[in-house]
Amino acid sequence: MVASGDAGGSVAERLGIKPDMVVQEIGWDEDVDEDVRAAIEELTGDELLDEDAQEVVDVVLLWWRDGDGDLGDALVDARVSLDEDGAIWVLTPKTGRPGHVEPAELAEAVPTVGLSQTSNVSVGEAWMGSRLVSPKKAKR
Repeated sequence: MVASGDAGGSVAERLGIKPDMVVQEIGWDEDVDEDVRAAIEELTGDELLDEDAQEVVDVVLLWWRDGDGDLGDALVDARVSLDEDGAIWVLTPKTGRPGHVEPAELAEAVPTVGLSQTSNVSVGEAWMGSRLVSPKKAKR
């Protein structure tokens, strides 16, 4: 496994980030992986938009921990600015880390808000990413 800080933008590429994409970040806190954030900003050539941004985005990064609230509500909010062909990456602490989210919580929330989970990737030492898209995009 390549660590998030190794090989430049490799973690951003694994997340499907491409140059000039607009990426919004929701749920930032002191525990996020700054190497992941830096790799995405380097590849896109722009800063991540914060959760108050109003423009249409290609990707939403949702940093989510156990105890952050209702995941379904957060996913509904994350979809507001998302392009119809965009993806939401739910980034959760890995098993054994503070704030770990049980996979069942994600599996329950995703279809309830009309999304499909398409893949999971490791994003650094402490975080896992789950890619969510609208079902029509998942069938392509």
